[in-house]
Amino acid sequence: MKTKRKTNIAFWDTSSIVPLCCQQNLSQSMRKRWRETARVVVWWGTTVEIRSAISRLYSEGILTAKGRQHALARLEVLRQEWREMLPSDKARSIAEGLPDAYGLRALDSFQLAAALVWCNEKPKNRVFVCDDSKLSLAAQTIGFTVMP
Repeated sequence: MKTKRKTNIAFWDTSSIVPLCCQQNLSQSMRKRWRETARVVVWWGTTVEIRSAISRLYSEGILTAKGRQHALARLEVLRQEWREMLPSDKARSIAEGLPDAYGLRALDSFQLAAALVWCNEKPKNRVFVCDDSKLSLAAQTIGFTVMP
């Protein structure tokens, strides 16, 4: 039987963590990828983005009250397993140039900047897990190995 080798460490964007918190089309594949990642790194603001997404899904009627509670509880469990890249002048400086260079929105710029700080701006052979097409393209262009 062939066993899949774990990704040693990977940076995860919010778009790939939300499906871990609440049932979506990507939930099964993201759970598999999560199990295959030995260490997960996220941006400091990721929990705010996830809570915002959960709130939006609830207000749109996609999540029930029970589903919302489950998603928030799942977020707290996941949060215990990851490492956060904290805000820094370096991350802000990098993020400032990303909207012009790649057409990214502010929060996506912070995500990518945090990933660049995490890898000391050497993204070659570093994994960036993301399900946002524009952010994925920017990360790939910069040199990350992007996994959906």
